[in-house]
Amino acid sequence: MPASAGWVVWIFVGFFSLARSGLTDLRWCVTSAPEMKKCSHMKEAFESVKIQPLISCVTGISVMDCAKKIASKEADIMSLDAGDLYQATKEHELKPVVAEKNDQVGTSYYVVAVVRKSDNSISINNLKMKKSCQSGYGTAAGWQVPIGYLINTGKMSVMDCKISQAVSDFFTKSCIPGAQGVDFPSNLCQLCIGDEQGKNKCVQDSSERYFSDIGAFRCLAENAGDVAFVKHSTVLDNTDGNNASPWAKDLNSGDYQLLCRDGSRAEVSNWKECHLARVPTRAVVVRRGIDGTAIFNLLDAGQKKFGMTSAGFEIFNSASYNSKDLLFKDTTKGFSLIKNQTYQAWLGTEYLQFLKGLDCYSIPENLRWCTQSRDETLKCAAMAEAFQSKNLTPAIQCVSGDNPNDCMRKIKNKEIDAVTLDAGQIYTAGKLYGLVPAAGESYTHDNDGASYYAVAVVKKSSHNAFTINQLKGKKSCHTGLNRTAGWNIPIGTLVERGEIKPDNCEIAKAVSEFFAESCVPGANQQGYPLNLCELCIGHDEGQSKCAFTSEEQYSGYTGAFRCLVEVGDVAFVKHTTAIDNTDGNNQDAWAVNLTSSDYQLLCMNGARAEVHQWKDCNLAKVPSHAVMVHPSTPTSVVFGLLDKGQIFFGADSNPNGFQMFNSTAYGGNDLLFKDSTVKIISTGEKITYEDWLGKNYLEAMKKIECSGAAHPSMVSLLLVPILMSQFLCISSVP
Repeated sequence: MPASAGWVVWIFVGFFSLARSGLTDLRWCVTSAPEMKKCSHMKEAFESVKIQPLISCVTGISVMDCAKKIASKEADIMSLDAGDLYQATKEHELKPVVAEKNDQVGTSYYVVAVVRKSDNSISINNLKMKKSCQSGYGTAAGWQVPIGYLINTGKMSVMDCKISQAVSDFFTKSCIPGAQGVDFPSNLCQLCIGDEQGKNKCVQDSSERYFSDIGAFRCLAENAGDVAFVKHSTVLDNTDGNNASPWAKDLNSGDYQLLCRDGSRAEVSNWKECHLARVPTRAVVVRRGIDGTAIFNLLDAGQKKFGMTSAGFEIFNSASYNSKDLLFKDTTKGFSLIKNQTYQAWLGTEYLQFLKGLDCYSIPENLRWCTQSRDETLKCAAMAEAFQSKNLTPAIQCVSGDNPNDCMRKIKNKEIDAVTLDAGQIYTAGKLYGLVPAAGESYTHDNDGASYYAVAVVKKSSHNAFTINQLKGKKSCHTGLNRTAGWNIPIGTLVERGEIKPDNCEIAKAVSEFFAESCVPGANQQGYPLNLCELCIGHDEGQSKCAFTSEEQYSGYTGAFRCLVEVGDVAFVKHTTAIDNTDGNNQDAWAVNLTSSDYQLLCMNGARAEVHQWKDCNLAKVPSHAVMVHPSTPTSVVFGLLDKGQIFFGADSNPNGFQMFNSTAYGGNDLLFKDSTVKIISTGEKITYEDWLGKNYLEAMKKIECSGAAHPSMVSLLLVPILMSQFLCISSVP
């Protein structure tokens, strides 16, 4: 059979396939007059060579209007950029069936951040307060990927999903064509220049000279902006003589560089290794029930007749319509059938993650915070009032929980929204209750702040200077049952070293037999040995003895250190606890006269060290505390609220009264957040509890985790530092 005859048969197979779907012609939805003109010419061209089914053209006022028309059977087909495709297919149950192919990476492209090589101080980590050039509002390369990336990595915070305002606050000036009108801050269009007459400024079409990938690069090239977010090929397509336009003809690709996600920079040709995200190309979408293979056959036949070498109508050329990328991208080289026709499979995990960061779904009217004591409820109420005074949203509502596990259960059941937990509790919250991290605590201003060190603190003594190897029979002070620094790390370490030897995973019993007496807040429940609570004192009236909450005065980091000061031999706390409560840093009566030089740390090698030498003398380095939420809660909303809150109430010296990271006014310590917190940080790309805790922490948990032979509350109890690994910082103190 001649090739031409086979081609005709192929067309008619597609035609009958569509006919079975009830379609005798294919109504293409367009959104502009130039696109309607090109669609009409495509209809005539296809008819001239008897490509069937026949095409007709329908006008929609917007992309989403076209999507709605396809869903309601007023139209049948349209082509969409990946950014628009996400919303259209998700909201109207459409499906992608045919992808556009380019000559570099097939059915995908890369989004890159471009800067001038001469601006060598700019990196992906310091874009705040820079000027941005973006191809268009809502587009993948110009909006969704860069803004989604900045939000997901915590570089940009968003309060109440007001994304346009967040972008306005982040960049000093921008040109984002389409971001105009009363719903958008004016500086989003401040860099735009409109057409040659200065009209149509910031419109989302080619009459704005800074529109599209080419326009965004022009915005950068003409020194209007500091960074341009564009497709990977944009710079090379418009430099080195590849674009003869007056603004581009003298540009050199070597004068520009890409910003990489690791903070480095790369040459513009190195986009495969240095990019923000890989994004699928533009695709043709239809409603469910229309045969995707038939659509591919139709378009493939059309591009073979009217592709790059066509003397008349050109399917991938929009120049004759004084526009760009009409119906299809002008850089398209052909079509490819999409096999898995769901938007999730087509868009991919990485790109979807960025899109979800921009998706304003399930925004809670109130953020219900779980409090676990009267003191914490008082501070929570003060935070709610303070945030309201600055119009921060969503409003905080304080709801009581009995203990961390009760808070986890209530969040799982959507009775409460958020609670701050330490690493050991995060493990339980993620594994047993399915919770995810929404924000973290940072204890320094540097990149290492999202972690801390677990240490063993003792009194300095010339006559009883015991070591880590001589803890048996001593009196121990712990922050709380299942707490990382106060229980999981030290007890796990002692089990790993063979000093504590639990039978049948009865760890609490083994601990009670190892230490003479202890205060382990939270061990005041059935099945736990009494001496685990022997040193505890409760609150001022002697009630709530050994309670997990701050009502037990020896609970938490400060409480465990106070226990050491007053009755114990060793306290298992975080690395700054001794310093935070000595040398006048704590004005409570029990601490006001304490001196840090009277205390020391126990090192893993059997030595002792001064309390400020915790980097070299510690039990383990562990992940910081994190705010945990239900997976349906938008984490960007939680972080955005707290980030805006700390602008007003984060520093101890703030003039606004309430202090997020200071609990002294409420009669407790580490209420809602640890008092040693310097700032709240985004969890970035750590979207699960496993991501937050890290591989080493999880491996250590699995190494010694009780399988259920012990008391139920002991499951997921222990963490043992893996000796001889990078997880530990073994003491080098002599």
